Amino acid sequence: MFDIHSHILPGIDDGARDLSVSLAMARLAVAQGVTVQACTPHILPGMYDNRGEAIRRAVAALQGALDEAGIGLRLVAGADVHLVPGLVEGLQSGRVLALADSRYVLVEPPERLAPPRMADQFFGLMLAGYHPILTHPERLGWVSSHYELIEQLTQAGVWMQVTAGSLTGGFGRRAQYWAERLLEEGRVHVLASDAHDTERRPPDLLQGREAAARRVGEDEATHMVVTRPMCILANDLPTSVPGPVAGASAGVSNEQQASLPQQRPPSGRPSGIDADGGEPGGLRLLLGRMRRLLGTGE
Repeated sequence: MFDIHSHILPGIDDGARDLSVSLAMARLAVAQGVTVQACTPHILPGMYDNRGEAIRRAVAALQGALDEAGIGLRLVAGADVHLVPGLVEGLQSGRVLALADSRYVLVEPPERLAPPRMADQFFGLMLAGYHPILTHPERLGWVSSHYELIEQLTQAGVWMQVTAGSLTGGFGRRAQYWAERLLEEGRVHVLASDAHDTERRPPDLLQGREAAARRVGEDEATHMVVTRPMCILANDLPTSVPGPVAGASAGVSNEQQASLPQQRPPSGRPSGIDADGGEPGGLRLLLGRMRRLLGTGE
């Protein structure tokens, strides 16, 4: 498997506190079946002022330590990029890193409030030739009130990355509900661990993959941890790999679907309000432009 999101680099953000934790995380990841691990520390000005070259040096140093310890894990550089102004310029200058120097960028929106004009920022990335991957939408505090935005972004071609631990209940019932809903609606492109340590948030991609397979079938689960991550690492076009499929059409029989627990949101239903608080029509026009840019049609 290929894990495109982790905080395994030591002492650089809120992930591994030191090299011993990084090595322990790497051993756990290998035991799970991970062969390539993206090192994606936070880049958030004022809190985590990580820069591209420093991240690359940290990745090289950790790779050397893994090789010396005989841990068979290959590392690639990247970042968990927070959605802030100047993101395109940061990527173009090398201050901000895409995944493995590809077109694909992990983008983390604010957790508690949907930022105004969020769709514009994603459109700007696409216009500049990058392909954004929105990280853990199921854990965002505003997902229930702005779910229409998530729907429209996926329709426009933005990829969604769900956390393995959300599917196994590690982040609570609310995150699990939204992870399962996204999965069964065919909106999840990639599954990743977002591992931070060995106890509270350990590498758990295998358990997440197994949970996904129970919902959407073995083939689609494999696409989320092998096929699409390989596409990212090879910098292939997103259209070169199969797109996500919904639960009922992903190899899960009607009898299996009927036996799955019924999903109910823990706290109400989505309201369909736009991210900027306005009417959805303007956002649909913008996302129509994004679809045309990507050649995905209306």
